[in-house]
Amino acid sequence: MAPLAIDRVEPHDNPAGVVYGTLIIGAVLATESARRETLLETVGATVVALLLYWLAHSYAATLGDRLDRQVPLTAAAVANSLVRDRAIVRGALVPILVLLIASGLGSSLTTAVSISVWASAVTIVAFEVLAGVRAELEGKELFVQVCAGAVMGLAIIALRTLLH
Repeated sequence: MAPLAIDRVEPHDNPAGVVYGTLIIGAVLATESARRETLLETVGATVVALLLYWLAHSYAATLGDRLDRQVPLTAAAVANSLVRDRAIVRGALVPILVLLIASGLGSSLTTAVSISVWASAVTIVAFEVLAGVRAELEGKELFVQVCAGAVMGLAIIALRTLLH
C-alpha cells in the first residue's frame, strides 16, 4: 500500500511533536494581523515563535528530567532533547508551507494566513483519521475520534475569528 501524504509528515519516533507543532503554529498564525505586516514579517515572526516553542518544550523536558533524576544541566542533554523534539518543527512546516504557497499563488497575506490556519485545522483532523484507521476503528468510534480533532481544529479557527 502506498504511503499517504500524512504518513510522510508524521514521524513514527515522535508523532506527538508533529501534532504539537501543527497546533502551535496554527494558533500563532491565527493571531497574526496582516493589516500592518508583510509576508516576510509574518513568516519571520512565525519561525521565531516556532523556535521559541521548540526550545521551551525541549528545555522544560530537560529540566523536568533533571529535577527527577537530580543531575546537572549539560549541553548533551539539551541537544538530545532538541533532537528528540525536532518533530515540533516538522509539524509546523505544514501551515508555514501552505502560507508560502498560498501567497506565491497570488493570495493576499490575510487570505494566505487564513488558508494556513485552515490547513492546520484540517491537518489535525487528518491525523485523527490516520490514528483511527491505524487503530482499526469504524463507525461511531472513528467518528468520535475524528470529532476530537475537529474540536481542536475549530478552536484554532475560532481564535482567528475572535481576533479578526
